[in-house]
Order: sequence, then structure tokens, then C-alpha cells
Amino acid sequence: MSTSRERIIAGIGETVLDIVFRNNQPQAAVPGGSVFNAMVSLGRTAGKLFPELRLIMASQTGDDAVADIILDFMRKNGLDSSCIQRDPGQSTVSMALLDEHDNARYEFFRDKGLPAFRTPQVGFRADDMLLFGSFFAVSEATGPQTRALVRAAREAGAIIYYDINFRKNHTADRRAFEENIALSDLVRGSDEDIEALFGSADAAAVYRDHIAPLCPNYICTRGAQPAAVFSPGAQLSFPTEPVAQVRSTIGAGDNFNAGFLFAMLREGFTRERLRRISAADWALLVPTAMRFSANVCPSLQNYVDPDFRP
Repeated sequence: MSTSRERIIAGIGETVLDIVFRNNQPQAAVPGGSVFNAMVSLGRTAGKLFPELRLIMASQTGDDAVADIILDFMRKNGLDSSCIQRDPGQSTVSMALLDEHDNARYEFFRDKGLPAFRTPQVGFRADDMLLFGSFFAVSEATGPQTRALVRAAREAGAIIYYDINFRKNHTADRRAFEENIALSDLVRGSDEDIEALFGSADAAAVYRDHIAPLCPNYICTRGAQPAAVFSPGAQLSFPTEPVAQVRSTIGAGDNFNAGFLFAMLREGFTRERLRRISAADWALLVPTAMRFSANVCPSLQNYVDPDFRP
């Protein structure tokens, strides 16, 4: 990574307080949100290695004790909170209900009376990075503002990483997903995501028919199974990192994203290099993403350990 100027990695998405349940009993309460989890992990890793890096989280909270917890946690983990819109009202709380396989089912409690979310102003430059995704990127309340920020980042030459992160209990216009994919340089979607969205878990077919016409680069993660990556001229598979004891998979995909962005930063990736990504490049990036993902599974935390060294 060049140290000649400040570089930005920004994330835009929901901030919540996750209350984790197992066997109908609360086990932990941790700040969360898909993009938020990734940004915290980047704060614990890239933020320590690259002092010129600015890590910005853009979101909306209420003005309650939950927001106090989230904002304090952000700052302690090296995240810039200047793009958090704090409004009178209640912050979002989620119940993450773990099943016998430690996979989570969610119930969200949102304050629908919060003022409208405003498009954040970040000030991107070439080869900065923007991570976005999940329901925040497609809902009627926050999707248009999210896409406005994505367009601003894209016009500035930033690298755009989109995590579909869509579940069957969500409802959204498929055209919003397609617009998000078309704005991106890289898309990640799990096998569950693409089955819910496109009706098929066949990653190669979904890439060919739905993603490649809009975005050249796609990663399909499949839980404990190998991840598949697709780009023009390359289709590869990468095994997951072994985990001795899984306690929760809540942050696994989010931290894959963090690890991938960390690896791009470490290897000095530019948007131009990503456009012509090679098999050797994928091999530099995906294993690091897998290590980030594996690190969160033995705990009930949504992010890598504070002393994690990728």
C-alpha cells in the first residue's frame, strides 16, 4: 500500500445491537450489522498496520443508550463516526437466534419513525474502497441514498465491493439488486443469497446468467464448503479454514469481506488491477479472507479478535 496519502475504506450499512440467543436464552449482546462487523475487523487489523488509513462507517442510529454503546465501540476500534446520522428515536435491536448448527435466524426491531436517512458525504479518491450490502442497500428507506454514495465513490475511481446478503424473509425489488451489482467491481453472495434472489444455488450458472452481464467479478461462499470465484478467464475454488469448535457463524461472511478488503489493501490493489484480476491474484486474496472468517466462528463476537494477526 502506498503511504503517500491518506486512503479511505468506507462502509455503509445498518448498525444494530445484536442480542444472541441459544436454546431461547440470551448469550451475548454485541454491536453488529453486516457492514459494521467488517469495518470493526478492519479497524482491528488494517487500522493498526496502516496509520494513514481512514476507516469510515456511514449509518443511522437513534439517540438512545444503544446508540451510545455502538458509537463508543466504533471509536474504540478505530472507526470514524463522522458519517453516522444520529436522530431522535430508538436504535435498531436484533435478536439472533442460533440453531443446532450455530446458524442464525434474525428478528429486527426498528424505529420506523426516525427521520429520513441522508446520503453521507465522504470525499472518495481513486483506489479508495467502499463496502455496501445487505437489506440497507435495497430497502426503500435507505437504498437510494446508499446507491447515491456508491455512484459518488465510483465516479471518483474507488473500488466498489457489494455483499448481497439477502434472505428469504426480506422483501425488496430485484431491480435494486441488479442496479447494485452493476455499480460494483466485485460482488459476493453466499449460496443462500443467490438461491433466495435468483432461485438457484448453482454459482456458475448464476454468475453466467445474472452477474457477469453486470459485474465481472463474483465470489460465492458456501458455509464450510469451498468458496467459488469467477472472473473473465478464471473460475477457481478455495477451501475454507478449519475451525476446531464453532460457536456462531453470524459474522463469518462479514469477516470474509473484511479479510478480502484487507488483502487488497496489503497487496496494493488498484481498481485497474481488479478489472484484470488473475488466478494468481485470487490466490493472494481469498485465503486471507478465509482466515478472517474462521477467526470469528469460535466466539459469539461478530469480528476478529483484537489481537488477530492475518
